[in-house]
Amino acid sequence: MKFVPTPLDGVWIVEMDRQEDERGFFARSWCEKEFREKGLNPRLVQCSVSFNARRGTLRGMHYQRAPHAEAKLVRCTRGAAYDVVLDLRSDSKTFKRWTAVELTEDNGRAAYIPEGCAHGFQTRADNTELFYQMSEPYHPESAAGVRWNDPAFGIQWPEEKAIISPRDAALPDFPC
Repeated sequence: MKFVPTPLDGVWIVEMDRQEDERGFFARSWCEKEFREKGLNPRLVQCSVSFNARRGTLRGMHYQRAPHAEAKLVRCTRGAAYDVVLDLRSDSKTFKRWTAVELTEDNGRAAYIPEGCAHGFQTRADNTELFYQMSEPYHPESAAGVRWNDPAFGIQWPEEKAIISPRDAALPDFPC
């Protein structure tokens, strides 16, 4: 695997090192040892899938509060998504900054999102599916989020028309 740094402290793009031949390719998509050696949380306790029928679907910005804060590895297994990570760690030098990466079924990239960062995405194609690997199980009482278009962050989304759930649309602005 290749670990590519992003502008946010502790956020990485993880690329598969594909071994290709006439049949296709084989690649490792996760390795506890490699994650540990990079200083990333290697704990894996839950996996989930997000299927999105329509282009422009926006989900986010979600995270879990301590003591159930979670690290995530997110990969697009079908379609394409504009994936956004927002640093909400008050002790981080990149606090309140965001970064984005295009995740597609073709590029095979994944985004590593550390504890304390919010995550969201907007689909760039119909029938887009994202696969999540998480370090902590879902804990409803710790689930939190901030509004996807909060002016405190200025996240630039690629699709003007967003399909968003009432729950996500009602997420609060970040307390300044």
